[in-house]
Amino acid sequence: MKRLCIALTAAGTLLAPVHAADSDRGERLFAEYQTRERAFDPDAADLYCDTALIRNVRTYPDGQQRTLELPASQYKGLIRQAMPLAKARGDGNTYSDIAYAPEGDGVRVTASRYSLLKHYSSPISILIGDCGAGEWGILEELSESRP
Repeated sequence: MKRLCIALTAAGTLLAPVHAADSDRGERLFAEYQTRERAFDPDAADLYCDTALIRNVRTYPDGQQRTLELPASQYKGLIRQAMPLAKARGDGNTYSDIAYAPEGDGVRVTASRYSLLKHYSSPISILIGDCGAGEWGILEELSESRP
């Protein structure tokens, strides 16, 4: 029993820095996400893994909801097209209540996203992790929006 306790304690000590490093990587990537978005940089698309799950639930004024799921390649193309238009319209976002939590081998970022153009807040959840070959990116983006 004593050996088991020592082994578990040692394993926890060894794993803690890995989770801390993952959390730091997640925080840095989300900071880069915000920086590129504020700069209306079309290369924000490069932060998404090629296999990312993109899902948005859009709530209309009558209360109806529509769920839109896009392949990562299509979403990345939309980001590249939309950034210059968003810049011209001043269509940016700010983020608050940002939280980071380990999830599997990645980091889940949750936040409240405020639309500067449409003046409303909505939740966003982003899973950041290994896209493959040690490159970290956005594996999943779950968001809500209004027209």
